[in-house]
Amino acid sequence: MKISTIKHLSVAAISGVSFLSGAFMIKSMEGEPVTASVIQEAQKLSGFNFTPAQADSMLNLVNGWGSSYDALHKLNMPNSVAPSLNFNPVPVGFTYPDAKSGFKLGKANEVQMPAHKDDLAFYTIRQLAELVRTKKISSVELTQFFIDRLEKYNPKLQFAITIMEDRALKKAAEADAEIKSGHYRGVLHGIPFGVKDLLAQKDYKTTWGSVPYKDQHLNVDATVVTRLEQAGGILIVKTTLGELAQGDVWFGGKTKNPWDITRGSSGSSAGSASAVGAGCLPFAIGSETLGSIVSPSTECGDTGLRPSFGRVSKYGAMALSWSMDKLGPITRSVEDAAIVFNAIQGTDSKDLSTIAAPFSYDGTGKTLKGYKIGYVKADFDRAYFTYGNNRRPNPNHATDSVTLAKLKELGAELVPIEYPQLPIGAMTVVLDAEAGAAFQDLLFTHKEDGMVLQGKNAWPNIFRAAQFIPATEYIQAQRARTLLIQQWYEKLKGLDLYITPSSSQNLSMTNLTGNPCVVLPNGFNQRGRPMSITFMGQLFGEGKLLQAAKIYQDATDFNQKHPSLNF
Repeated sequence: MKISTIKHLSVAAISGVSFLSGAFMIKSMEGEPVTASVIQEAQKLSGFNFTPAQADSMLNLVNGWGSSYDALHKLNMPNSVAPSLNFNPVPVGFTYPDAKSGFKLGKANEVQMPAHKDDLAFYTIRQLAELVRTKKISSVELTQFFIDRLEKYNPKLQFAITIMEDRALKKAAEADAEIKSGHYRGVLHGIPFGVKDLLAQKDYKTTWGSVPYKDQHLNVDATVVTRLEQAGGILIVKTTLGELAQGDVWFGGKTKNPWDITRGSSGSSAGSASAVGAGCLPFAIGSETLGSIVSPSTECGDTGLRPSFGRVSKYGAMALSWSMDKLGPITRSVEDAAIVFNAIQGTDSKDLSTIAAPFSYDGTGKTLKGYKIGYVKADFDRAYFTYGNNRRPNPNHATDSVTLAKLKELGAELVPIEYPQLPIGAMTVVLDAEAGAAFQDLLFTHKEDGMVLQGKNAWPNIFRAAQFIPATEYIQAQRARTLLIQQWYEKLKGLDLYITPSSSQNLSMTNLTGNPCVVLPNGFNQRGRPMSITFMGQLFGEGKLLQAAKIYQDATDFNQKHPSLNF
């Protein structure tokens, strides 16, 4: 979900944020009445300047609010309880990109078992599905193959929290029996997968990668897990995530990048990206709030899909930010991402933030002729990054230019676009405020003291600081977000999609607007590590987004490169 490499804007750095309400809450927690002097001291941290008389006149109100806070705290609401106000990313005048739903895959090629069984590790879902469908390999054999790889490489890469061998092999045997009887559910039938361990599965722990929750059992199945199993998928592992969805450090260690184990796999879908990149899973589910599918997929050379906000049910998933969290697949190819997305997308009565929208995908296309694709000109023109007084060459600049040329060669019409002139970084206070509410209970019990990371920009301090964000400033940030959504919608009118380098302000902006993206491998840097490019869609425009990204990926071979795993 949230990643340390994208941002850590401390709450204190956000201009105009008042800390008054937090002071009132703290005093209330201590059982002391708020005095006029408390108000006057607290306002030093805000943009206000109340007179002593004004401060005195507030006392009845603010002390009354303290009683309200106490009453609300006593409810001990679990993380699963969402606010009664649901975020809706749909702008004024919006029409759905797809008129109706439909899903069509390209023709499957004949697939044979490889001479060396280890080569199965990097087969796509489609290739593995053909082997299972034609009974050249059983689901039990395939499941055991990937479990063995998980167990072999986990000690070095640290991407697994719980390997579900007994349950998985039982489910695989059931899949084989169904297929043998002629009941073939489709391309996911009998295919193993993993999920980030913020998704609940009632038979096993759901740890959220965090010390305070490492023994937590949730007696529910996440909707995403249920839908994948209904499609015939075999859940074999709960993968690591940075503690409470930050970075790649969790209570058991640090998840590594299979291309370079001196590096972490980035976060927070750390284990899902690392395991797929290492050929230990055909696909896995990740989550994103501010870059946590895009960043680890880039680091580990995977293809990741972050769907539109509201496309995929979050029921049974840890809440970090109710208005920004999204679940999506991490895979070997765009086609695989489309297959998994088709299985998990759709409304859910258990998640009121889901939004009904058509999804139409046709994977048979070979050309981008007729596609109107925007590109963020400033991002592609940037030859250098500036950090204070230092200037550093952009290592992706040459590759990004080649990407534009390739899109033109494939027939696309390219249109330069610019970002809205709004304070995008300031709006991410929404995430801090919601995360501070989601994990406020840790502060009352002081369990945040036991979390692994304790730096100034780590979750414990963000949760603490977030208690001083007033409701008024949170609402102002959400109002600014409305402006951003509308302005970006207007700028994208007439385009089928747009592209941008993966490391740009686009990532923060579109996690706020709710637009979908596909990040895919796009070459390698001088040190041999993967680079990526991001294809961005219109809101609920996953159909054309996936089609275009697949055509580009089919015209390159970057996703067919794999790490040597010589460690």
